[in-house]
Amino acid sequence: MIYFDHNATTPMLPEARQSWLDATEKFVGNPSSPHRIGSRADAAVAGVRQRIADILGCDALDLVWTSGATESNNTVLHHFARTLPSNAEVWVSAVEHPCVMASTKHYFPKRHRLIPVAREGVVDLNWLAEEMARARPGLVAIMAANNETGVLQPWREALAICARWEVPFFCDAAQWIGKLPASGLGECKFLSGAAHKFGGPKGVGLLKCPAKGHVEPLLRGGPQEEGRRAGTENVAGILSMLAALEVREKFMRDTDQPTPTPSQEGSDSRTRVPSSPPGKDPSWVRVTPTAGSFHLEAVQLRLAWRDAFVERMLKVLPGAEVVGLRQPRLWNTVSALMPKADCQQRWVVKLDKLGFAVSTGSACSSGKEEPSHVIAAMGYSPHEAGRVLRFSSGWETTEDDWEALLEALQKVHGGMSKQR
Repeated sequence: MIYFDHNATTPMLPEARQSWLDATEKFVGNPSSPHRIGSRADAAVAGVRQRIADILGCDALDLVWTSGATESNNTVLHHFARTLPSNAEVWVSAVEHPCVMASTKHYFPKRHRLIPVAREGVVDLNWLAEEMARARPGLVAIMAANNETGVLQPWREALAICARWEVPFFCDAAQWIGKLPASGLGECKFLSGAAHKFGGPKGVGLLKCPAKGHVEPLLRGGPQEEGRRAGTENVAGILSMLAALEVREKFMRDTDQPTPTPSQEGSDSRTRVPSSPPGKDPSWVRVTPTAGSFHLEAVQLRLAWRDAFVERMLKVLPGAEVVGLRQPRLWNTVSALMPKADCQQRWVVKLDKLGFAVSTGSACSSGKEEPSHVIAAMGYSPHEAGRVLRFSSGWETTEDDWEALLEALQKVHGGMSKQR
């Protein structure tokens, strides 16, 4: 299968996998233990902390290791729920990740406001500036890039508005890190990220929060992370996360490496992972890029592939529409309203049978689940939200993969049309 669901999770890079394996053998101790074996593990974790801080542009002690962005995001809302005055509000963008939205509603059920977005999915900075001049919230939360649409949010400008009024700014950067340079993200007061979104292991992430000042922990029962997050650190996961991040950052930084061309079947240098247990399905997912072979020009190249796909898709699929089409988006993401069709004939299932792994923006079969709050916030109707598919590529995705996906979409659409 060809994998077009990288915004959900990414396959583990070989460098990250090797780092994890090495760490499980080399650093067997608990970083909190007083003996030399524990000290070695603690030193390894400290080294990673400094390196990631250098990449983000923050102090090493600002970083707290977590199980992923969901825990990080919940920790931020938990902290402010415990420390803000009882009448303070939090403002979050209307297109935040569900874990931010759910946590906000849990901790601030009657004390939160949604920052509106335009039809293209970008937050309204004029609204933020005007409302901030009237009243100051206890926290503003605006993600860096949307997980469903890929729309890039003006987090730097929002950060500047918040800094002017001395309001803490929180940015969920899970979709940004590893796809765009992470430099500067450390300027945010609070920041979250997850390793599995950029080729690292699942179950490990980071939270950037002020080293100076108390942070109310979500998890209690130990002194780890300066008392900000209890629990034995996932040493192997943390080292593996750094390995993945350094590979991704190198892709975007190096300018002296040639851009790779697609390999022929049978001589592909990329690792292939079975889509199901061996012997049951001969299909394979191309997932792992060769390290050190990408650079900033490669971002533009992949953006061109995606845009060429969009242009052709809109021509060959009457009634299709791309969400956030005129807004800057992640180079890998296309969120598309497909032509009107019976939702019982699921696009995802049919594409899966043709060898393409994609995702949907909302449930459309049962009628019991609400449509995507992201698509709804952009002004689309529930019916329109039920037609959304998301295609999210990876660094390894080729131009041929995009073209093959387009052919598959045409085939599925043709089959649906005949069945009506």
